[in-house]
Amino acid sequence: MRALVVSDLHANAEALRAVLGRVRRKKFDTVICLGDFVGYGAQPNQILDTMRTMHGRKVYVRGNHDRVAAGLDDANGFNHAAKAAALWTREHLSPVNRRFLRDLTVGPVLHRSVMLCHGSPYDEDEYVFNVHHAAQVLSLFNAPFILFGHTHLPAVFSIDTDYNVRGFAVKTDATVRLEEGRRYLINPGSVGQPRDRNPAASFVLFDSEKRTAQFFRVPYDVSKTQASIRKAGLPDVLAQRLLYGT
Repeated sequence: MRALVVSDLHANAEALRAVLGRVRRKKFDTVICLGDFVGYGAQPNQILDTMRTMHGRKVYVRGNHDRVAAGLDDANGFNHAAKAAALWTREHLSPVNRRFLRDLTVGPVLHRSVMLCHGSPYDEDEYVFNVHHAAQVLSLFNAPFILFGHTHLPAVFSIDTDYNVRGFAVKTDATVRLEEGRRYLINPGSVGQPRDRNPAASFVLFDSEKRTAQFFRVPYDVSKTQASIRKAGLPDVLAQRLLYGT
């Protein structure tokens, strides 16, 4: 399987457009989204219309913002800005996109021996930030590759047959070779709201046969996304943070 892997789009159509432009001449047979199509941003229908109508094989899992925006849960666990955006999104979704969000599969999903989830395989709201968290996941699940999102931080964790775990953040464009004899936990970062102090959209091209994860960063027109957030009347912090990747 050679897949385009995206996560945490967060209703940022400008960022997604830049990503799709970057991969236009790339070869992949599957599009994977690890959740949070919506939330924070003001372009939920544009994002969902694009992702729903992508050609070829699509494997999508639900994120926590998708759950709330679809009306499947309240927003009581969200901070003020996240809650405001989730409730705004709920009111502005088209009927077809509301149904799409409501019908998204809850992870984990096993696709061709690759496990897909939003937060972690046992909780879509779980944040896997460091080696300690990664060790818990990798000790509980035996899939050779687990792809996850939620943290908005591109990273790779792995475990060997002696249960030694290591991990590192991926700061720029990079090709990571996935060694035989190790199992991997891979986060592609965020398309729509990066949080590693790099505002460029982040994604991965993942090849399970060649055992590679190619990380990419793509700049986009942040000012257009900021303008859409402000025009919608959403909290200004959601626009400001995009400029700094925080």
